[in-house]
Amino acid sequence: MHDTDAAAPAVEVLRAFGGGEARPRPLAGGRGLTWRAGDLVLRPHDGRVVTDWRSAVLATLPHTAEFRTPRPVAARHGGWRVGSWEAWEWVPGAADEHRVEDVLRAGAAFHRAVAHLDRPAFLDEGDETVAPNDAWRRADRIAWGEAPMLHDPTLQRLGAAFRPVRSSPQLVHGDLLGNVLFTEGQPPTIIDWPPTWRPAGTGLAIAAVDAVCWHGVPTDRLAALGAGIPEWRQFLVRALAFRVATLHLLGAWDGAAVVRHRPVVDAVA
Repeated sequence: MHDTDAAAPAVEVLRAFGGGEARPRPLAGGRGLTWRAGDLVLRPHDGRVVTDWRSAVLATLPHTAEFRTPRPVAARHGGWRVGSWEAWEWVPGAADEHRVEDVLRAGAAFHRAVAHLDRPAFLDEGDETVAPNDAWRRADRIAWGEAPMLHDPTLQRLGAAFRPVRSSPQLVHGDLLGNVLFTEGQPPTIIDWPPTWRPAGTGLAIAAVDAVCWHGVPTDRLAALGAGIPEWRQFLVRALAFRVATLHLLGAWDGAAVVRHRPVVDAVA
């Protein structure tokens, strides 16, 4: 976490978003780049195209009893960005990675709510408005056979288990588990949406794999977590390949990571 004033949004940014004189304080998560100032949450935006598209979608997306999202906050000039920053309303709550069934239920409701939206152009490979591929985007393409598989025994094993997926793609939240906040008396709040275009089961499977690999959820619960989801096993294989490939590309795939992931690989591959 960055806890120095140098990393915080400037007072001019706060004023532009209507934040007054509240002193920004760093929040946990968000790669140490997210700040709260009063009723505002500020974070570096993801570029003009992605930020403006996502803010416009979430500004009017209907909420239900099963999920909600923070609303973006427009600047005084009417846009969604000020300098390198975007702003969102502060919504109380805390993530609980052990409540994986509740996370999946909220994620499924969110996916139903955005299922009617068209694929945004910025997700197309080669779009010059998008920054060069990052590790997560490249790993996603590897997991779906759109980029060459890395030379690693675990990934080769997972790749051998790939089968064609017939479920239709749509907009998906690709990092649900730590980004669903719970608070008493309110629907779960889904934050930090990294939009991807995959079958909806993909986002749910990534959350399930994360819960087993990193939060002590037993491996034998994987099947039950996907009850009623067509092609669930294939989504688990792709989700695991995505996470392993990401660790490779970030230079974090080591002996300890192999041991941590082996039981899940054995279960799905």
